[in-house]
Amino acid sequence: MPGMPVLVDGHNLIGQMDEISLSDHDDEAQLVMWLRRYATRKRGRRVVVIFDGGVYGHPENLNGYGVEARFARSPSDADHELIKQIRAIKRRDEWLVVSSDRAVTREAEVRKIPVISAQEFARRLRALREPKAGIREKRNDRPLTKAEVEEWMRFFGLEEEGDPDSYY
Repeated sequence: MPGMPVLVDGHNLIGQMDEISLSDHDDEAQLVMWLRRYATRKRGRRVVVIFDGGVYGHPENLNGYGVEARFARSPSDADHELIKQIRAIKRRDEWLVVSSDRAVTREAEVRKIPVISAQEFARRLRALREPKAGIREKRNDRPLTKAEVEEWMRFFGLEEEGDPDSYY
């Protein structure tokens, strides 16, 4: 089953991310990269991000990997676009709205669409880059023993050159 689609208030979220500044010339592209990482974590997950006051008609295509980026002409247009999108959602229990803007969150709550604050969602995005505890053990990553290195060397028909201890 695909992941829950997410509607994101783009610049609202950027304002909560320590890794991105609203003054960065490519702040939208940076956020889209974070959202792509989030979207690809669960097969079929869809993220729609709406930016305000950005480069309208952004020269780079930011869409892809489960993320659709839209640009409004002004900050007030972005709030209007977010509210319009919220009102158009048919399967309300399947969507998640990410915003800390009062008008946007109020519209979602009235329509019984789950809302998460931009600050909380930023925390979740940051957690994606943290390796999960115990992942090394689960994959059984460990240095090869000398016997294993020698076995692989024989398997590939390689002659040991120099110090055999340098291979592991």
